[in-house]
Amino acid sequence: MKIFTWRAVVNIVVLLGAFIYLMPTFTGMWPYKKINLGLDLQGGMHLVLEVQTEKAVETTIERTIDELKQELRKKDIKHLGIKAEVSSSVVSTISKHTINVDLQGEENLKAFNNIVTEGFREFEMSSTTPEADKHRIVLALPDEEANNIKKMATEQALETIRNRIDAFGVSEPDIRIQGEDRIQIQLPGIKDTNRAKELIGRTARLNFQLVDENANVDLALKGTIPPGSEILYQFQDKTGSGADKTPFVIQKRVLLDGSALTNARVEIDSQFNEPYVSIEFDRKGARIFERITEENIKKRLAIVLDKNVYSAPVIQDKIAGGKARITGNFTIEEAKDLAIVLRAGALPAPVKIIEERTVGPTLGADSIRMGLISGLVGFILVIIFMVIYYQKAGFIANLALIANIILIGGGLAAFQATLTLPGIAGIILTIGMAVDANVLIFERIREEIGVGKTPVASVNAGFERAALTILDANVTTLIVAIVLFQFGTGPIKGFAVTLALGIVSSLFTALILSKSIFQYIVSVRKISKLSI
Repeated sequence: MKIFTWRAVVNIVVLLGAFIYLMPTFTGMWPYKKINLGLDLQGGMHLVLEVQTEKAVETTIERTIDELKQELRKKDIKHLGIKAEVSSSVVSTISKHTINVDLQGEENLKAFNNIVTEGFREFEMSSTTPEADKHRIVLALPDEEANNIKKMATEQALETIRNRIDAFGVSEPDIRIQGEDRIQIQLPGIKDTNRAKELIGRTARLNFQLVDENANVDLALKGTIPPGSEILYQFQDKTGSGADKTPFVIQKRVLLDGSALTNARVEIDSQFNEPYVSIEFDRKGARIFERITEENIKKRLAIVLDKNVYSAPVIQDKIAGGKARITGNFTIEEAKDLAIVLRAGALPAPVKIIEERTVGPTLGADSIRMGLISGLVGFILVIIFMVIYYQKAGFIANLALIANIILIGGGLAAFQATLTLPGIAGIILTIGMAVDANVLIFERIREEIGVGKTPVASVNAGFERAALTILDANVTTLIVAIVLFQFGTGPIKGFAVTLALGIVSSLFTALILSKSIFQYIVSVRKISKLSI
């Protein structure tokens, strides 16, 4: 019989591949990455964020009001007032988000109906109440549409936060949606938790708005704010504590927002040797920015980020090319973080941290040590039992068990899966499952020897009869592991990964590796009696 059968070649290739993938974890050398350790093993930060989805709906309503006003202005349709209302009793059965529009005259009413029909189909005109030639039109945002906005806000927040964390440089973060409006974030190995929270939770809504040059700041601070304007502050100390803050009266109308950005990067001012953030707009944004600067020369254009004024320079000339800069006495770190959030985009709604947990690396080291001790104790006990009960055949089972652990480690490294504390429990569990497969095979071989068959016939029959039972038991467990991985969170998912890898590797070691060793012993070495 040939020594190098297809089974022997497969065994060598698979075990060699597992060694190659596993090597960097212990040596730190080429060619692949180490096994990723989860939050519970290497420490880090665990956050649960709540997306304020209602704010996303309110923002949609506010944007719709601005668009309506612009359309009415274009069509020269005069209105008596447009305002948003929540939980209107008139349309409570349809929607709690409504826009009330007051118009005068049948002609204006007809023209307004055309505008809504053409450009605002997502709204329903739920009622029209004439009153002395004054018409009250109520535009209702259906609850189904509002729920879609909320769902999209959560999904967009997830992607935005993921982009920010990727740019921040965290290895193997775990970011997922929980429920309808919550996002779970696990950042293994992170040390500067405060900076991470600031980066994740920042709304980063960038707007370009004109300073109201005709407003009196002192009067505005006393409550006399011109219609269409608001008071915003520029904080020089970056803490928001109230020290060194400068008030500005800013026109509410947003001329250009951050959605037109294509890039943001940190650069150093050659004159003052200070960092600033250079931003670039897309083609449409560049045209709008050029028009804004051309029409407002000698006026101040405020760069507003999350309702804070970063700078309000005077426009000296038309700015073409779609480039601008944001200054604000930044440190290099602050400028980098600002560039990250601008590149990743603004959050569609504010987020609130409702759960925060920090795991220290010392706790993780203790978990690894105790997990390894548990695994080693279980491994030694299983080895002793197999040798005592199955004699020399027990050594084959133990070799298969060692190979099984190597394959699990190689699989974790190859797929760049994250090893967690429950994952270690999964590995320990698969030690028993791997031996269980060999026990079924050995008992079948014993039965065949008991009826007087030769070692070769006993081995072949034992593997053939036990194979179906082993496959049935392991495939059903594998299905459970896949379900746990698909629908489970953090710790459960880590357990499912090692359990699935353990099942696949135990099937390989029991049905291919062990069989190859047995066939070599009984066919090549031609022993007359099995020690089993």
